[in-house]
Formats: sequence, C-alpha cells, structure tokens
Amino acid sequence: MHSNHQHQPEPSVMKKCKCFFDAFNSRMSFWSQCVFILIFALILFGPITNLLIWTVAETWYFPNALPSQWGMKYWYQVFNPYSDVSGSLLTSIFIAVLTVIVCLLVSVPAGYALSKHSMPFRVFWMLLFLIPQAFPNLTVYMNIARLFYDVGLNGTIVGVVIVHSVHGLMFSVWICVAAFASTDPMLERASRNLGAGPIYTFFHIVLPQAAPGIIASCIFVFLESLDEFTGTFFVGAPDITTLPLLLYTASMEGNYQIASITALILLVPSILFMLLINRFMKPEMLAKIGK
Repeated sequence: MHSNHQHQPEPSVMKKCKCFFDAFNSRMSFWSQCVFILIFALILFGPITNLLIWTVAETWYFPNALPSQWGMKYWYQVFNPYSDVSGSLLTSIFIAVLTVIVCLLVSVPAGYALSKHSMPFRVFWMLLFLIPQAFPNLTVYMNIARLFYDVGLNGTIVGVVIVHSVHGLMFSVWICVAAFASTDPMLERASRNLGAGPIYTFFHIVLPQAAPGIIASCIFVFLESLDEFTGTFFVGAPDITTLPLLLYTASMEGNYQIASITALILLVPSILFMLLINRFMKPEMLAKIGK
C-alpha cells in the first residue's frame, strides 16, 4: 500500500545560504547606519561638547578624561566689568553695527538698481562685489594694512569698519538684489500711474516688500563682522581688540577656559540670527539670487 502522505522536499542548501546572507546583510546595514550616525554625531557635537566642558572646567590635566575640578570661576572673570572680554564684546558689537550701516547705505540703492535687468553692465557690477572673495584674504589684508598705515587708518575703528564693510558688501548687495527682484513690479507701476513720485513709491511700495531680504542681509553682515579675525588682526591690532582677537590671544596663551567662553559668546548670536534668517529668507527670494 502506498502512503497517502506526500513528503515535502527539504529546503535546499542554497536557499538556506541565501536566507542567512539576507539576514546578515540586513544586520550589517543596520549596524553600518548606527556607526555612521554615531560618527556624524561625534563630528558635529564632539567639538561643541568639548567646548562646553572647558567653559566650566577649573582644573583639567592630561591624561584625565574629565576635569578634576568644576566651577564657574572663569565665567565670573569673563563677565567682570573690568575684564578684557566685556570691552572686546562692546567693541565687536559697535564695529558690527557700523559695518551694517555702511553696507546698507551702499547695498540698498545698489541692490535696487541692479535688480533691474535693463541696467547697463549689470553682470559686471554684480561680479565686482565678488572680487574681494576671489583672492586669499591674508594677501589682501596685508596690502590693505600697508595702505592704511600710510594714510593713518591703521589701528582705528574707521579702518576696521572699512575692511569689514568691503568684505560684507558681497553678502548685502547680492541678497538685496534678490530681495528687490522678488518684489511685485505691478504694484510699483500702479503707484507711478496713480501719480506717486519715484521716491514715495520706493519708500512706501518697494522697500516694504524687500524688507525681509534686507533684514537677512543685515544679519549676514553683522555676523560676518562679529566673527571677522584676519582683517581686524592686520588693520586694527593691537589698538583695536575684538572678541575673535581675544579668542586667538587666549588660545595662544593656553587659557582654554577664557577662549572657550569667548567662542561660546560668539556662537550664541550666530545660532539665534540664523533662525531669524530662516524666517526672513523666502524661497522665491532665494531663487532670485544671482539672476
């Protein structure tokens, strides 16, 4: 008699190997992703974590992995009214504000004019503002320092503001061009057709539409000036001391606590202002940059 039960064929060795390798590849893919995320987190947050630890480390010697003594001693030194950090911070903010004003006086009319495609040599004038970025900063600032020394601008606030403004004009002009190019030309034309003059139309119709982009350009220029080191070092030092110069000096002297706190002070406004820029920089305006 034949059995009514049919024997099912056993899975082949190849199928077992395939299942094994599929499971192995899946696990390897998972672990490789975890390793990638871990390495990325270390690269991104490792320096910041080390910076934060140094700000509250009073004693930290090699080969200890962590400080042996924690405290806010150096924070009190930094925010002491008679400390160098307070004076350098005020000087940095004062120079940055003056730089923003100078760049606005140039970039607003220039941005409005360059936003018109009918302007002669428009591409040439826009590329002209990129020239300071086309050469190494070190070479440019060394020659500027020599020229400023001859005319008495070396070691002055005015000289530092001029250097920062030349560097910041690239950001302010190009962003202002995009801001004015994204405005509605029909509103400007309607205002002129209704009898409004060009000055009234600019300040009441065009400028309010371009205001978000202009504010974004001001933030870029302010941050660029606040963090500028090379130009201030060659043109302003030793008479003018800003936070980046103080950070450099503290680092060279081995005072890593003061240097870390100074770096953190420079980092905070950058993060806050970048959040504001994300709000003001509209996609339609970004699409107009360089056009």
